[in-house]
Amino acid sequence: MAEWPELGAYIHMFRSSTRLVKHMGHVLVGSGILLAYTAGYAWDTSWIVATLLIMAGSIVFLARAFSPKLRKFAEPDHDKKLLVQQLSRSVWMYLVILLIMLWLMVAKPRLW
Repeated sequence: MAEWPELGAYIHMFRSSTRLVKHMGHVLVGSGILLAYTAGYAWDTSWIVATLLIMAGSIVFLARAFSPKLRKFAEPDHDKKLLVQQLSRSVWMYLVILLIMLWLMVAKPRLW
C-alpha cells in the first residue's frame, strides 16, 4: 500500500481521469446522435434504446461509484486499503458497462 503522499498523487490522477471520462461522455453522446441521425436509424430501434438506458444507468453508477469513495480518502478514520479495493472493483464494473454499450453500438442487435 502506498504511503499518503504517493496515495495523494494517485487519488489526484484518478480524480482527474474520472473528470475526463465524464466530459468525454458528452463527445460520445453528441457524435452518437449525429451518426445515428445521418445513418437514418429510428430512435426507437432496440439497440439505440438499450444503449441509452444503459448510458443513463452508467451516469448514475459513475456518480455513486467514484466521487463518494474519493472524498473518503481525505478522512483519516477510513480504511484506505478497503477504499482502494472498492475503487478497483468499481473501475472493472464500469469497464464492463462500457463494453456492453460498445457491443450494442457495433453489433446493433435486434433485441425486441
